Amino acid sequence: MTKKEIVKTISDEIGLTQLKTKEIVQKTFDAIVETLVEEKRIELRNFGVFEVKKRAARKARNPRTGDKVYVPEKYVVTFKPGKEMEEKVRELERQAAERAAALAAQQSAQPSLPPAASGGSV
Repeated sequence: MTKKEIVKTISDEIGLTQLKTKEIVQKTFDAIVETLVEEKRIELRNFGVFEVKKRAARKARNPRTGDKVYVPEKYVVTFKPGKEMEEKVRELERQAAERAAALAAQQSAQPSLPPAASGGSV
């Protein structure tokens, strides 16, 4: 889903213009980024936690040449989903498993057809 699609969905649901909704969505994203830069962490209840962490310097290997290369330390943004989001994703997994089990049961219940007779006509 793109930002444009998010704006359209919210706009349709709450009745604001897409232009006004886009401004609100962008301001929200800007506030998240600004908070991450200043405070290194933002917790959004029932959604999750964004956090800026320092990734240590390390030695790596160029997969093309096999040469060892030095990768300097850098800052990365991590995200840990909240309980509500985790539960909804687990529900997706349960539904997929149930569909797969139902499909397997359906396929095993169908009688197998005999091979087509080869040869001439009657």
